[in-house]
Amino acid sequence: MVVSPIVEDAEPLLLDAGDDIYSLEEFPQNSVGLGDSDFPEYQLEWSESFKWGVVALLSFMGFTVSFTCISIAPVASYIVEDLDGSAGTKSAVLLVTIWELGEAVGPLFIAPLSEVFGRYPLLITLNLVFVMATIFAALSPSSILLIVSRALMGMSTASNVLSPAIIGDIFEPEQRGSAISLITFIPLIGSNLGSAVSGIIMEKLGWRAIIWISVVLTSICQLLLVTFFRETYKVSILKGREARLGSEKKRIHRVVLADLLGCIMRPAMVLLSSGVLAALALFGSIIFAHLYVVATTLPVILKDTYGLSATATGLSFLANGLGSVMSFAILIPFLDKIYMKLGAGKRGGLPEHRLPLSIIGALTLPPAVLLYGWCAEYRLPLPLLLFSATWIRLSMMLAFSPLTSYVVDAFGVYSASALAGLVTFRCLAGAFLPLTITQITENFGYGWGFTLLGVFGMGLALIPVLVIRYGYHWRQRSSYTENK
Repeated sequence: MVVSPIVEDAEPLLLDAGDDIYSLEEFPQNSVGLGDSDFPEYQLEWSESFKWGVVALLSFMGFTVSFTCISIAPVASYIVEDLDGSAGTKSAVLLVTIWELGEAVGPLFIAPLSEVFGRYPLLITLNLVFVMATIFAALSPSSILLIVSRALMGMSTASNVLSPAIIGDIFEPEQRGSAISLITFIPLIGSNLGSAVSGIIMEKLGWRAIIWISVVLTSICQLLLVTFFRETYKVSILKGREARLGSEKKRIHRVVLADLLGCIMRPAMVLLSSGVLAALALFGSIIFAHLYVVATTLPVILKDTYGLSATATGLSFLANGLGSVMSFAILIPFLDKIYMKLGAGKRGGLPEHRLPLSIIGALTLPPAVLLYGWCAEYRLPLPLLLFSATWIRLSMMLAFSPLTSYVVDAFGVYSASALAGLVTFRCLAGAFLPLTITQITENFGYGWGFTLLGVFGMGLALIPVLVIRYGYHWRQRSSYTENK
């Protein structure tokens, strides 16, 4: 049995020997195919209220994941000291960033398997694993076991890679920008709220109470998924449809090891076939890693340089929340408007029309990084430091958020595998860039350390500029991208 890397838009991704390849064209509009008025499973014909209910559920899942991930950041050094008897900066940083290392591995399996089995079973199964890993974290007796449990939590995080793909499943391109911005923004509220209240919770109830709150939130997500969510991937929907109707086209698809290995390789194949995706993955990974750079350095700066308590340090993280709110206020009304305005030409809306805001964010991020570093270096007024943190979050979100919409538009049915490449690069940068910055600032100080990061970021700003100009032609070189 051979799995071809090039398939039609709705071709089943696993086939038995002797099976005929089928695509959407095999299903007439008036039979069992998409567009049948008696086909309630067809995701594009769901009611608007149900679609936005799905968006709300995905947003709540993202909120829970980010709350769980970032809530320990302001108190990581206290946790390490409590478990090991001594505080260590690198151990505290690893406790936060190991999540991203686990999350870099998970999408490589999650995305392709969702294109085989559908979105629903992957979300249900992995969220259950997430709940169990969170319970294990709450009970961990040592920092090593806590780090291992957080790595497992990162590996089982499915929402980051599947949520945008699900948005692509259920919305037309003109409607995706707002929905994707929402599922990107709400998780940031979770990270901001988690970091803001974690210091208070730790001082009142202990750090384990922070993780037990996450257990409750993840359990609620599991209940909502089982109760309300339904399959959105059109290939899985069609296979289920024809099976129920007893269609003569019905096929039985047996999953064997060779098939699964081929599917697991698909994110790498998609990434290697598309220079545009690789370039945007590099750009997006460094941009998004600024979130973890601030999450790991700000508590140390506030504690050691400004002498703030754990509670005050946590509340200071609300500056990041303000930056998120400001970015949301820009992205929601303008991302789709810019897309439709630029798409008024003869080619219509192109994925590249999602990227103007990315250029703005990329160009405004480096000066914010420089200000942050020199505020910490010379202990400039605390409001100025927090302003720089707000500025970093605002610019980071403007630069990063449109990339998800671009990938969903450009890669269509392969968006989950394409997003897996984007998420993997992002998570690797999120895991290792904070450790690198910690080492650099120890040797050169905060000022010059963040100056180096800002200069590097300015060079990266060229990537979205070039993609807007040449991306349409570059995309045609990949067999996995939409020809539009």
